[in-house]
Amino acid sequence: MDKILAAAKFIATARRGRAKLDALPADCIPASEAEGYQVQRALHDLLRPQVGSLVGYKIGCTSKVMQEYLDIPHPCGGGVFEKGVHDSGVKLAASDYVRVGVECEIAAKLARDLPPGEQPFTAEWMGEAVEVYFPAIEIVDDRYVKWETLGAPTLVADDFFAAGCVLGAPVARSAVPDLLKITGRALINGKEAGRGTGADVLGHPHHALAWLANHLAAEGRGLHAGQIVLTGSLVKTMWLNAGDHVRMELEGLGEVETFV
Repeated sequence: MDKILAAAKFIATARRGRAKLDALPADCIPASEAEGYQVQRALHDLLRPQVGSLVGYKIGCTSKVMQEYLDIPHPCGGGVFEKGVHDSGVKLAASDYVRVGVECEIAAKLARDLPPGEQPFTAEWMGEAVEVYFPAIEIVDDRYVKWETLGAPTLVADDFFAAGCVLGAPVARSAVPDLLKITGRALINGKEAGRGTGADVLGHPHHALAWLANHLAAEGRGLHAGQIVLTGSLVKTMWLNAGDHVRMELEGLGEVETFV
């Protein structure tokens, strides 16, 4: 546990100072993704005074375009925190991030608890556990000197680029069209920068939710009613400049925007 806490403290110091993270000290680099998630949990405890309570999760690498971009062939998760959740139209400060980026997502809010004892979770099970969906912008932060050299365990330890989200108006589960057919368009300063569909997210966003629930259950943890889950980007990450206007249009779910 000394190794886990040392890694978490190193990452927390970099996050608080908005300093680019290079490789962790050799004696505390997580040796596996499982160790990376242990560091992540310790990091959440250390950062709580700055970011608030854990209110949900983000899932990364759920689409082919993102798996190819990050060269990681499977989903990875990170935390979503109280102070990082914003309403559509929010003005973000580029100076609050190292290198801010955005992704186009379908987000879900859970209607009930999903304790680990209920595993294995299926896509159908997860669909019945959703209360509402949101058109969402995931805010990501490239906090690294060169993320390509760090490896998945270290990226997982640092919440896998997670830096918050912007949510549009909620849509009740009963009013949402087939998630497979939802088309998402990402517009930066009015110009289309990416496009994808719900089917690009592990074949269906509910598969991503099931992955998360089973992943947490394997660690003896569960999801809880009211938590928000970002199911993964429909498009490749877009890195921003100060002054950019971001708009995501998700057919059948609505629109969400932010300014940087």
